[in-house]
Amino acid sequence: MGTTRISRRVKAPRAKVYRALLDERSVAAWRVPDGMTSHVHVFEPREGGLVRISLTYDAPTETGKTTAHTDTYHGRFVKLVPDEQVVEVVEFETADPALRGEMTITLSLCDADGGTEILAVHEGLPSSVPAVDNETGWRMSLAKLAALVEAG
Repeated sequence: MGTTRISRRVKAPRAKVYRALLDERSVAAWRVPDGMTSHVHVFEPREGGLVRISLTYDAPTETGKTTAHTDTYHGRFVKLVPDEQVVEVVEFETADPALRGEMTITLSLCDADGGTEILAVHEGLPSSVPAVDNETGWRMSLAKLAALVEAG
């Protein structure tokens, strides 16, 4: 099991960033790597609330973890600290034992010069998922989050 840590500074206040972490439409827009589309099936942003999201590759040559071209994961929110932190426990929906197991995603926010520093920590990453791929996906997603909260 692996861990990735990615940070990103955005030019927006913590409250605005926190709202984007818990808004279903915002999550569908930012929490998806380039080359994929997102479908939010369930999103209950409260402690104990459920989440289920599918990410589908745009290119037919890419291979998914759940179906031929899709990665679906489900889980729950375990900790919400307004304007500071969101913690989720999620797992892939897959028949592959090498991809099973719960992962913890912690998104922490703190004030930074002119905005907010976001730290995304992804723990329990299955060993069959290359950490570099997970890091790349998170960098893409956090860039989309930055664009979303910095707009307007």
